Amino acid sequence: MYELIIIGGGPAGMTAAVYAARKKLKALLISKDIGGQVNWTMGIENYMGYQFIEGAELIRKFEEQVKQFPLDIKLGESVPSLSQKDGIFEVRTDKGEAYQSKAVIIASGKRPRQLNVPGEERLKGRGVAYCASCDGPLFSDMKVAVIGGGNSALEAVDDMLKIAEHVYLVSLTPITGDSILIDKVKAASNLTMLLEHEVMEITGDKFVDGIKIKGLNDKAERTLQVSGVFVEIGLIPNSTLAEGVVARNQYSEIVVNCDNETNVPGLFAAGDVTTVPEKQIVVAAGEGAKAALRANHYLQRLR
Repeated sequence: MYELIIIGGGPAGMTAAVYAARKKLKALLISKDIGGQVNWTMGIENYMGYQFIEGAELIRKFEEQVKQFPLDIKLGESVPSLSQKDGIFEVRTDKGEAYQSKAVIIASGKRPRQLNVPGEERLKGRGVAYCASCDGPLFSDMKVAVIGGGNSALEAVDDMLKIAEHVYLVSLTPITGDSILIDKVKAASNLTMLLEHEVMEITGDKFVDGIKIKGLNDKAERTLQVSGVFVEIGLIPNSTLAEGVVARNQYSEIVVNCDNETNVPGLFAAGDVTTVPEKQIVVAAGEGAKAALRANHYLQRLR
């Protein structure tokens, strides 16, 4: 029996773990990996204390800090289900293990919706990125492609037009984003829109050097020489473990209040898996700290 179980090893989960340990809670951290989406980030220039740091290096520093404390950590295990009975939570992992606690923080994050084309997996963090606000400045004065046709893609285009030499917007469909965003970017001299085009492959040896696309109407194939590819076709919250247990919104994000509380007493959530806006590393870390502090207050009332 634990006092607190933290699900997820990204910035929110690891920060929650540090705060839980400092409150001397008997806590368990369960995660498939350490770092989450940050592992796919080439470099970070907007995390306080570092003018620039690679994603892998920042996560290594997070991990070193967590391991200074006497926490139980189970890595390589995902959590497909969570249940509650008589005020006690039970967390089951994909390896058949079961753990119980009086409180839980879900910090399982989101995962980018992927293109699933050749080269994407191999070149993640080597030119393939899923966050223009995170990685965009690394592509200053380069040619880049933004993949997608919704608001997130248009916002990425707007960011990159100020940074990149040229931006290609490649969308499988006509633009579906808000008119105000379309009007904002479409007049830019360094933007080329390629609508109703499918990405066939991302090319490159050690780093991205281009993408192959195909027109849906004329079936013509062409190669765009780019150094960066921003995949902006949506994010999927890792919230199915709490399906039927906790309230979620229409995007499957876990609904939380400003204290990181869900509609279930003792069940907290933090980071990208929640309804909190602005999916940024520094925001997730702060939310993880808040969730652990609120969980501690909840547990104090039970003693």
